[in-house]
Amino acid sequence: MSSEGGAAAGAPGLRADLAGGAPGALRPSAADQLGAEHALVFAGAALVAVYVPSDGGRELRLAGPAGETDAPPGWPTGYAVSGRSAVADAFRGGRPLWLTSGELGARGEAAPENLAPDVALGVLPIGAEGRGLGCLVVVDTTGKGFDPDRRGFLELYADQVATRLEAAAEAAAEAGVGAGAEHGGVRPTAPGTTASGTTASGTTASRTTASRTTAPATTAPGSAEPATGASATHAPTPGGASATAASAGPARPRRMPGDVLEPDRVGSFTLVLHTGRITADERVLELVDIDPDDFDGRVETLLAHTVPDDLPAFMSLVEPAQTAAASRELDFRIRRPNGELRWLRLRSRVLTDSAGRAERVLGIVVDASSLRPGADEVSMVQRLAASLAASMTARDVGRVVVDALRDPLLGADRVAVAGLEADRLVVTVLDPPEPAAWPEIWRSEWRSEWPDTPIRALPTLAAALRDVRVGLCPAGAELEPGLAGVGPGGLAVLPLPAEGRVIGACLVGWDEPHEFGAEERSLLTATAGLVGQAFRRAQAFDAQHELATTLQRSLLPRRLPDLAGGVAVARYLPAMARLEVGGDWYDVIPLSDSRVALVIGDVQGHSAGAATIMGQIRTAIRAYAVEGHPPDVVVSHANRLLVGMETDLFATCCYVELDMEEGDAWIVRAGHLSPLLRHPDGGTEEVAAEGGLPLGVFADADFPMTAVGLTPGTVLALLTDGLVESASLHLEEGMRRMRALLSAADPTDAGRLADELLGDGTRRADDVALLVMRYDGMKVRPIRAGWAVWRLPDAVMHARRFTARTLRKWNVAEEADTALLVVSELVTNALVHTQGPVRLDLTLAGDRLRIAVSDVSPRAPAKPVMADWESTGGRGLFLVEALSTSWGSVPVSGGKQVWSEFVVPRGAPGPVGQPQPQPQPRPVGR
Repeated sequence: MSSEGGAAAGAPGLRADLAGGAPGALRPSAADQLGAEHALVFAGAALVAVYVPSDGGRELRLAGPAGETDAPPGWPTGYAVSGRSAVADAFRGGRPLWLTSGELGARGEAAPENLAPDVALGVLPIGAEGRGLGCLVVVDTTGKGFDPDRRGFLELYADQVATRLEAAAEAAAEAGVGAGAEHGGVRPTAPGTTASGTTASGTTASRTTASRTTAPATTAPGSAEPATGASATHAPTPGGASATAASAGPARPRRMPGDVLEPDRVGSFTLVLHTGRITADERVLELVDIDPDDFDGRVETLLAHTVPDDLPAFMSLVEPAQTAAASRELDFRIRRPNGELRWLRLRSRVLTDSAGRAERVLGIVVDASSLRPGADEVSMVQRLAASLAASMTARDVGRVVVDALRDPLLGADRVAVAGLEADRLVVTVLDPPEPAAWPEIWRSEWRSEWPDTPIRALPTLAAALRDVRVGLCPAGAELEPGLAGVGPGGLAVLPLPAEGRVIGACLVGWDEPHEFGAEERSLLTATAGLVGQAFRRAQAFDAQHELATTLQRSLLPRRLPDLAGGVAVARYLPAMARLEVGGDWYDVIPLSDSRVALVIGDVQGHSAGAATIMGQIRTAIRAYAVEGHPPDVVVSHANRLLVGMETDLFATCCYVELDMEEGDAWIVRAGHLSPLLRHPDGGTEEVAAEGGLPLGVFADADFPMTAVGLTPGTVLALLTDGLVESASLHLEEGMRRMRALLSAADPTDAGRLADELLGDGTRRADDVALLVMRYDGMKVRPIRAGWAVWRLPDAVMHARRFTARTLRKWNVAEEADTALLVVSELVTNALVHTQGPVRLDLTLAGDRLRIAVSDVSPRAPAKPVMADWESTGGRGLFLVEALSTSWGSVPVSGGKQVWSEFVVPRGAPGPVGQPQPQPQPRPVGR
């Protein structure tokens, strides 16, 4: 906070510790007697007594500071208005008196014993529009006396107290509450005026505004008439105290209404006109929503928070050329950080130099919201419109409406927002969301998250929708049961119009009786129009987003295959900021020999073209992988394919081939993020895999391969950049957060782990793909044996002998004949119909035996359409199909592999010299 202008000229603190005052201030005993609750301090002065006119207007009765009912010790309970006392003189003259306790004694008035000698006092009249409302008695707490600045602040504070007293009296009159002491009110009375409003001479007091420098018409001392109904006149006693008060015993002080005396509601400031520097206390900065540590002492900083329409009036206060030496009162608005408007009232007084030129401005600022009839409805509607403009989905619109109608717009207790589909209301948002808070018909239709309510059961709602008119039902109105429970204290039915038709409804209910004001229908109608337009946009967004999501998901795998030795799960979330389909994809590709390929990628952009490229690249990579190419060759082929597609789009990709038996992984990156690993001990790392260019950039790009070993219990996570990077999140920070989430997650449930990595699912600017695999290792390690078949006349015989020896070694005897017949047919087909080398491979995994014959011909075997009795061939594949549990053909390294699997009986012993493995009904390579 700025300190320019000097401490004396600055705005003093709002409160002070009476017991800790400077020498010459109140004695500690006085502070103890007043107590902290009496210590109303403003501008370094303690308010110790407040006097207001009695009902008859002949006496000034003690009202006590801050509405206290006990009199401050040592102060008289009343003064005669016509008497000779400082309080009465200030009240009649309309001018403040500044004196010391010694001067008070010289006037013949007894000063309270708790006042230190020569302590400075101030008696300030309070009045409004020419009417005297009372007097304030203040005592200096600084020991320095009252300089002109402090006097100016206290006089402005007295004006503020008068305004609040006047407002309190008007509010009491409108409510039909008397302003007498029995109701805690204060009846304003002009000096020399009776309670009926006539002066002693019979004339009516005028409501003219007078400056403190011009005294209003007063009654001469001693000219007041005797009070009616009293046994004695109000003859002044020494010091001016009322004789009636003295003879009738101690009178109970009257209570001030509400918070009219609270100085902590008032902020003060000092403006040096020739420099433009301002010294403001913390209350002023709080009202303007400026952090005291950020305030630079420039008046421009305060003006920046003022509504532009109010700047001209405000500038007339701060520009020296236009400032006159007079008091000013100004109401203005400031814009708060949340967009809300706040009304403030400023009272100021200009101090001049010796030449009569304006030098400084003293001012106080208060929150004027309580002096206004209600909140700024235009501002609230503007905030609602701004919030609705940022809402994307129907659920977002519903939440904004609930927040606005619940508080602060209408303070409703129950809000429902629903779309109109045929003859039913499809509820989008209910608040409160508990079924017990809604009528029975709503609870009976509670089929899913929200109920779907039939309109035919709500005729009042149906009529409002038909007439497209806001319906207001006060408390006690006859309503059908389905609506009566929504708003027992009042119900507003808001049709939501858009594009010339009604697309939904909003129900607003109150539990306590709610009075609908004259302008409330207009406010609700404006609200309904805004909500209707936003709701229509949100419905269109939801429909298009659902279409885009459906298209996107149709290009991704419907389900992932079961893996021997691991569990793979995937998650995909579409972007929420745009409607176009994205290019993120993932895939899990089972390969031969217990190997599996994990793929994730991202095509540039969000459009139908990006989705098309994504589908083509995903299919191509799957085809190249199934052919048996190594990882770097698979990615290289996909790159050449994308370069030849004549598109400007490129794609990133990460391809991981994993041997489920050994735990060996080979990683190839094409401009994509590196995989993340979570080790069994909870530690995480970002794999330092060497990367190449994105796909589609350069046809002859190299894609190096990185080998990584996995131990059982390791979690491998592949992800796209939408999960770890955004406009507000740097990539490195996003990867660190993802590693922290991965480390804290429980790997026993791979699906839950993937959900935790996705976060809370809030709005995303980019789509997200996530592929997680937990590597468990093979519980039963397959046993393999291979044989290179020579192209000799007895090659089939040698293949059968190799098979027989291997099966005897593995103690597989019962299915040996079947296995030998299948070997004969597959080897014969390879030798007869292909050229080049032929290889026979046998694999025993658990209770399944796999026979595979590989050759260099890419042509898949084909079964004949029919084989008659005279045919010499064509029956081999029929036999293989009949004897096998499953069989097929897959491309392998430019050739093919024909395989057959069948189940070994569970009672068969295991291989010789090895413990019998536990049977696992799991196909090899899947």
